[in-house]
Amino acid sequence: MAPSPRDSVARARALVALKRVLAGGDPRKLSPAGAGGGLARNDLACESAAVAPNPVTAPPDRAPRDQRLRGEPVARSVFTGLPDRYDRLAYLLSFGQDRRWRRAVVGHAAAAAPRLVLDVATGPAGIALAVAAATGADVAGVDLNESMLRAGLPRIHRPLPAGRVRVAAGRADQLPFADATFDAVTFSYLLRYTDDPAATVAEMARCLRPGGTLACLEFNVPPRPAWRAAWWCYTRLALPVLGGLTGGPAWYRVGRFLGPSISAHYRRHPLAWHVAAWQAAGLTEVRTELMSLGGGLVMWGRKGSAS
Repeated sequence: MAPSPRDSVARARALVALKRVLAGGDPRKLSPAGAGGGLARNDLACESAAVAPNPVTAPPDRAPRDQRLRGEPVARSVFTGLPDRYDRLAYLLSFGQDRRWRRAVVGHAAAAAPRLVLDVATGPAGIALAVAAATGADVAGVDLNESMLRAGLPRIHRPLPAGRVRVAAGRADQLPFADATFDAVTFSYLLRYTDDPAATVAEMARCLRPGGTLACLEFNVPPRPAWRAAWWCYTRLALPVLGGLTGGPAWYRVGRFLGPSISAHYRRHPLAWHVAAWQAAGLTEVRTELMSLGGGLVMWGRKGSAS
């Protein structure tokens, strides 16, 4: 069946956007497959490319009290040494739930039949590749950590049945894309590492076209007391040990960090706050689904029409 005019226009817009933003002249961006070079040597975050600064993403006036558990320096240090086995260990340490959670996010993104998708905090591009395979869309992945992006390059460079994936080093609160560029935006395990989660949500919503879908995956604190107690014991006691046994010192550090980081985030930003932040950023029909007895959280919503 021949593509519709709308699909043809969307595909052309996708290809132009990917070429200009991710394969342009900025040496800090990743080269497209086959262009040689891969990542640039320097791992600085991308600056906004021809996009006016978003006042919503201005740095906060005061550092939060739990600064040691969040922020870009924490995100960089926590994931040092993890990329080689990131996806496999994440699967093992979540008892196989991580993949099921990711499929739910991909499903919500795919329901919008997108042609151009942005995946923020893409890591080794697991969700980006899954979205491309499920929808045939072109996907741009952005992550703060260059080493995580490098880990995904071998899979990114393999031919896909449809769609393409390109990645770039960049900050979630200063995305190098114009307003209303993407049909869908996804992100995973992100907001705990940002200085201003509400501003980061607003920045991702800025890049989403009206009617497009925003979908995310985050860890969560189980709401039921019994499961919350079991979760606390697992994240404080078992997780560091399992991390060390399966992934060495780097994953032991992550195991010790993860539980306190999740708890601190939800003390400051409970689930109702997340929903309100999405709505304040212009998302409508915001829905949440607790996964695996509340240990995971999938959220999705649709960007309202421009006023």
